[in-house]
Amino acid sequence: MEWETVIGLEIHAQLSTRSKLFSGSSTEYGQEPNTQANVVDLAMPGVLPVLNREAVRMATMFGLAIDAPIGRGNVFARKNYFYPDLPQGYQISQFDKPIVELGHIDITLESGETKRIGVTRAHLEQDAGKSLHKDYAGMTGIDLNRSGTPLLEIVSEPDMRSAKEAVAYMKKIHELVQYLGINDGNLQEGSFRCDANVSVRPKGQKEFGTRAELKNINSFRFVERAINYEVERQIDLLEEGGEVVQETRLYDPDKNETRSMRSKEEANDYRYFPDPDLLPVEITDEFIEEVRAALPELPAAKYQRFIEKYELSDYDAGVLTASRAVADYFESVATGSGEYKLSANWVIGELSSHLNNDDLDISQSPLNADMLTGLIQRIADKTISGKIAKEVFQALWDGEGKTADEIIENKGLKQITDSGAIEAMIDEIIANNAAQVEQYRSGKEKVFGFFVGQVMKASKGKANPAQVNEILKQKLSA
Repeated sequence: MEWETVIGLEIHAQLSTRSKLFSGSSTEYGQEPNTQANVVDLAMPGVLPVLNREAVRMATMFGLAIDAPIGRGNVFARKNYFYPDLPQGYQISQFDKPIVELGHIDITLESGETKRIGVTRAHLEQDAGKSLHKDYAGMTGIDLNRSGTPLLEIVSEPDMRSAKEAVAYMKKIHELVQYLGINDGNLQEGSFRCDANVSVRPKGQKEFGTRAELKNINSFRFVERAINYEVERQIDLLEEGGEVVQETRLYDPDKNETRSMRSKEEANDYRYFPDPDLLPVEITDEFIEEVRAALPELPAAKYQRFIEKYELSDYDAGVLTASRAVADYFESVATGSGEYKLSANWVIGELSSHLNNDDLDISQSPLNADMLTGLIQRIADKTISGKIAKEVFQALWDGEGKTADEIIENKGLKQITDSGAIEAMIDEIIANNAAQVEQYRSGKEKVFGFFVGQVMKASKGKANPAQVNEILKQKLSA
């Protein structure tokens, strides 16, 4: 039997507010446990939550960016469940009246086609604390620093049909929330994570199969691997005559397997009801238009502008606009140097390679945009060759100087463009390699590369390559 996979994602994006959703506690990551939880976060008797306006603004930004209606009157509810890192015994979330309603995201498939994925809703809710199991000798420690941090839960339609489509969608959301400046995109710290709802059905069947929820996955690679494993598990189970049970499962990346965590709850299991401590949030047209006016240039618009303004290929524009920080870095180098294609090549090539090798984000790059601009200007005006430029780049990366000019001067790397000096070197090399000259003149044109190599060796890589080629051809053909 042929099977079809059906996938929907629930993405949890922590909003980059300075304080929590309903309290004034700091949201700064990495502080000592329980140092950023006040009486509201600890659910002390008699305290009342106060909504963070900035979180509402950020959620509205996201809704506008995905062409979704903004809920004019949205309500906070209590989602009741008991867990050690949930001090209130309930989570404040939005249920039947979310702030963001039906929108969409377009993804690009491997075939190059565009596919539209529906976003069912996005709602605000508070994060739970964190249970710590290591170093407690069979016990569990509770850190409530994260408790109350604002989350935007982004729920997709079940429109994805493969793990690769799910990853493409997740990356698009990841890109968008960073462009908007509402989430830092840090998967390792858990500020961007997702749950995947996975089911299979016989091809052609309209009804959905029973789904399993894969909980809290914080890596694109793990999302793909977890979904693929779960799809195989469900198909094997069904083909052996078994039934898929609706449940929540955890993915173990070390063993590359999913395992049962608990039976999957339905909405009525949580006994949702409007939070009596919070009034409905009334969002005005004026507020929405104020937010719309402050929206940054979105990825699709930037991609198109890069193609038109900087004459980049679709591929280059796609790579450079995948991250707002990379796009801003490239644009600074391109406008500063006036060399658009050369700037794209160096950002995509040498810079990206060094960042990957040292596991750095572009914000941590030892080379700022001004430093790379200076290097590209020296390539463009032929002060240095492309080969020498890599040496200068490495020196800048290693902190051996603050500008390309400084390193070129200190290391004596300026390109030789004196035709007389280049001719003298070529004459000497031709005189010392009569056999190779004869081979070239008898039709073995590959020998030309030997002569180029000898000249570059003699000049320590500093001879202008274009001049070397031109003078060599004249001399060897004489």
